[in-house]
Amino acid sequence: MPLALLALAISAFGIGTTEFSPNGLLPDLARDFHTSIPTAALLVSGYAFGVVVGAPLLTALGARLPRKGMLLALMGLFIAGNVLSATAPSYGVLMVGRILAAFSHGAYFGVGAVVAADLVKPEKRAGAIALMFSGLTIANVLGVPAGAWLGQQYGWRSTFWAIAVVGVIGLVGVAALVPRTPRPETGLRRELAAFRNPQVWLALGMAVLGWAPVFTVYTYISATMTDVAGFGEGAVPVVMILFGVGVFAGNLLGGRLADRALMPALYGTIGVTALLTFLFIPAAHDRATLIVGILLLGAAGFATVAPLQLRVLDVAKGAPTLASAANIAAFNLGNTIGPFLAGLTINAGFGYTSTGWVGGLLGVGGFGLVVASSLLARRTAAREEHGTADSVRAGAPEHQPA
Repeated sequence: MPLALLALAISAFGIGTTEFSPNGLLPDLARDFHTSIPTAALLVSGYAFGVVVGAPLLTALGARLPRKGMLLALMGLFIAGNVLSATAPSYGVLMVGRILAAFSHGAYFGVGAVVAADLVKPEKRAGAIALMFSGLTIANVLGVPAGAWLGQQYGWRSTFWAIAVVGVIGLVGVAALVPRTPRPETGLRRELAAFRNPQVWLALGMAVLGWAPVFTVYTYISATMTDVAGFGEGAVPVVMILFGVGVFAGNLLGGRLADRALMPALYGTIGVTALLTFLFIPAAHDRATLIVGILLLGAAGFATVAPLQLRVLDVAKGAPTLASAANIAAFNLGNTIGPFLAGLTINAGFGYTSTGWVGGLLGVGGFGLVVASSLLARRTAAREEHGTADSVRAGAPEHQPA
């Protein structure tokens, strides 16, 4: 494994930790800023907004920068956002700090995926992308709980200071270990031109719908555990850790599967994720099956990440950076759409298990887009083959009788 991938993973760990760090700090944040817990929870939504907006925007602005320089600039922005959060005198300033840090999130993973893929042989690109994203998965298992513990012991500001320190370590690692790269030959115009390819839009749609089932269910897992399965509140963190273990294993598995055969990996990971989401409906009524179900859902869901990221790199061809960043925004759009729709069904009285129906149907939509992409690829290949055959016949000399 190139050491540069370790540097990318450390930065990914810091970014992943800051994304959900307010979840364990909401009571303290609400108390310090004299606001309600639901209002404090908007710090997570504000971050997601920053990812969706910042990913394509910053990537477009940095289209002509060397990719290593772009990564360093993004980590500088990430550190600044967390320092501003740590020193925020008001809720509004804290929200600005959160959005500032979020702006670096999507662009970093988008550019980082391209850099990671370039560090290894072509047949190992998905595995390299998965190794970079492993920092994000470890953040869910260790970083977020550690941040919550730190905030409880030393105050919520200490959490953001610690994340800023991780950011500095990541920045130093990228500076020291990631090889220098020339300026990209593709400018913004060529990067935008990649979006004329319908396969790029199909790939982005796969990321939205194929990924959405994971957080559609996971967002409401605490309430599902206590209200449906009958768990005590003390069991919730344990099951969340098990989910994180599944996430870590699934991410690495997805990278290996995609390196062997990309489209079959997409069929398998998105299809299994949709199926497991439907099966979560009956599984949620029993403690043992719920634990197994959430572990498997985390594994299957995160097994889609590397294949989906590699797919958009492949179809964007010579201009992958902006499309790669847009794919990160697509993941976050799935994070938003799924829980929102599930919230509507819960409020309508269908209960917490309705998250399985919502997530499963979204997953079926993602699977349908994989089918559509495959059919379009076959049709395009057949048309090109037919055109080549016509060209050969047109250029061949006519047979002259003896």
